[in-house]
This record gives sequence, structure tokens and C-alpha cells, in this order.
Amino acid sequence: MEWVEAIILIISFFLLLGIGVPIAFSIGIASQITILLTIESVPALTTLAQQMATSLDSFTLLAIPFFILAGQFMNQGGIADRLIAFAKSIFGSIPGGLAFVNIISCMLFGAISGSAVAAASAIGGFMSPMMEKEGYDRSFSAAVNISSATTGLIIPPSNILIVYSLASGGVSIGALFLAGYIPGLLMGLSLMVLASIFSIHKQFPRSERTTMSNVIKSFLSALPSLFMLILVIGGIVAGLFTATEASAISVIYAMVLSFFYKEISIGDLSDIFIETIKISSIVLFLIATSMSMSWVMSYEDLPSLINEIILGFSDNPIIIILIINTILLLIGIFMDMTPAVLIFTPIFLPIVTATGMDPLHFGIMMIMNLCIGLCTPPVGSVLFVGCSISNLKIEDVIKPLIPFFLVLIIVLLAVTFIPNLSLWLPKYLGL
Repeated sequence: MEWVEAIILIISFFLLLGIGVPIAFSIGIASQITILLTIESVPALTTLAQQMATSLDSFTLLAIPFFILAGQFMNQGGIADRLIAFAKSIFGSIPGGLAFVNIISCMLFGAISGSAVAAASAIGGFMSPMMEKEGYDRSFSAAVNISSATTGLIIPPSNILIVYSLASGGVSIGALFLAGYIPGLLMGLSLMVLASIFSIHKQFPRSERTTMSNVIKSFLSALPSLFMLILVIGGIVAGLFTATEASAISVIYAMVLSFFYKEISIGDLSDIFIETIKISSIVLFLIATSMSMSWVMSYEDLPSLINEIILGFSDNPIIIILIINTILLLIGIFMDMTPAVLIFTPIFLPIVTATGMDPLHFGIMMIMNLCIGLCTPPVGSVLFVGCSISNLKIEDVIKPLIPFFLVLIIVLLAVTFIPNLSLWLPKYLGL
């Protein structure tokens, strides 16, 4: 790609974002402007339209609307409430107990819903008032909610892992799901340790100790919800069904469970389906425009240009990976995860594989970077949602959020330079 086309693509994209054009349209329009510089208007228009249509012609992508629908049933079917109640029965009485409940609930809810924003709003809307009532500082509660909302995107089933599989050219979804477990749990556990330290230092109050009978009761109540994770992942690992088939099964299971809990009725289904269609349309249109930008970059040879720039700094694999980590963190601040994965995976994957990094390992590293970006100012979407839920300004949350941000960076570096944190479980189970 010539420098002029690269500059026009970048400037037009950020200019459109800056004047408030939605990101999917910004990506599509910037791609169209750039390709018009090298191809005549009619072929340019039809080519990009074909690229957008072709990018959605994928059996794998069917899993995304199904998992979104399963998440809607979870949110409205009382499943999330039971997960929170179970976590509170175990951790509520220890230092930082309600912070633990917030983190664990976000991990579980985010994993099944596939959305960090949904986790931050659903769990934060419930937990923030509860934590404030118990005597926790509101800005601390918001920082816990914001930082933990992203952990569920690493823990399967996760829509963004499916998107990475598509962008990488076919890395196994089952292997990606398994690879996300240990890093995701490490993120959650690290946040819990930090929350406990803060709670002891700040002398936040503890909840009353729960009796064993209440723990057992809440566990039995949450068990059907927890079994959903076992059903989806276990079925994929055992070879009983594909990730797409697992997503459809998760919808049926979540719907039956919601009716069993008597939290929804037949009349609620239309609203649930309409909301799913809205969210799925946004996500799939974003995927289509992102794939068109990825094609434009490839056509204009942008990957080779970026490759030359990065390798121009150093030929040391460690330095190269640190540079890519830094770039991905910056990308995560300004761009939504789905387009970021679709656009930059084809650019960075050849570079890291040349250094010897496994594509599976890189996928987890990349998504962890982008997850951290979601809770980072000035544009992080989860940051905005978390502040809105807590009725706080961003500047009120930044100071308590910094230690959580640093902990996530430490976990990211550990996952980056200890490949077995990502690769051991898939290898152990033969994927």
C-alpha cells in the first residue's frame, strides 16, 4: 500500500468517528473512499458490496446470534440473579466479599452473554447499589465492576473468540474456548486478590456469615444455570456438536430454564427476539464492514507496510511482541473489539507466527489486550457504562481503577510470555 492510501484510510476513519458517525459506517465509508483511489467507481462499489456479503456467508457466524439470544434469556430469565445469589452465599462474609461477588458474577454472566457491556450494566446495576448500601465506596465498586466485566470475554463461550477464529483463517473454536479458561480465571482471581487487599486496607464491612444450608440451597438453585457452561464446552470438547450447534443448544436450554424459573412468559418472547435481532444486526453489520476494510488493507498491501515498520524497530521476538501488545492496547481504547479483531488479525498474525508464536496463543493475547482497552479512558465503552450505572463521572473512577488496570496488565504479560497458560489445556485435551 502506498503511504498516501494508508494515510487517507486512517484519517478518514478517525475523522468520521470524531464527528459522531457510528463505527460500522465509519469503517465502511473509509474503506470505500480508499479503494476509490485505485479502482474505478463501479467496480469499487460492487467489489466492497460483494466482500461484505461474502464475509457473512459463514456457518461459524451463526453461533453469534444464537449466543446473543441465550444471553438475553439469561438476563431476563432469572439466571443471572441465581448466579449472584450463589456467589454471595460463599464470599459475602469475607473481606471484600461483595467485590468478589461482583467479579465472579461478571465472569459468569459475561462468559455466557458474550458481552462486557451487558455484564457491566446487568451486574453493575444490581451490585453497585448493594455494595454502596453495605458501606463500600461507590467509586471502588464501579472500578471493580468495570475491570471485571471484561473477564467474561476470555472465558468461553465467547462471541469474540468465534470472530477471531473467522479472522485467523480457521483456528479451532473448541481449542480457543479451552485456551481462554486459565487466562480468564487468572484475570478474575487477580482482581479478587486486589479487591480483598483494598477492602482490608479501607476496612470495608463484611456481610453476615451465611449458613451452610443457605449455601447448599443457593448452589442447588444456581446449578442448572452453571450446567449450561458444562453442556456447551463439554459437548464441543467431546465432539458431540460444533460450536454453532452448541450455541443453538444453549438457546434451547436457557429458554427452557427461564420458563422453568417462571421469570418469563410466552408474551415476553417477542421482546426477547426483537432485542436479539437488533443486537445481532449491529454485530453482523460491523463484521461485514470490518471484513471489507480488511480486504481493502490487503489489496493495498497494508500488512506488508506495517510488517516493515515493526521489524524496522527490532528483530528481537520479545521486542516485537511487546510492540504489538502496545499497539493492541491503544487500538482497544479507540475501537470496538469485533472490528479490531477482524481488521488487525490478518496484519499481526503473520508477524507473530514468524516469531514462533502459536496462532491460538496470539488469539488469547490479542483479545486480552482489547479487553483491557474496553475499560481504559478516554473511549472505553465498558468504562462509560460502568460510570453511568454508578452515576459517577469518569474522573471519579480513574484513581481507584488504576490498580485494577495494572493488575490486568501484569496478567496479560504473564499470558504473553508463558504460552502454556493458554496452550496447556487445549493440548491436554487433544485440541
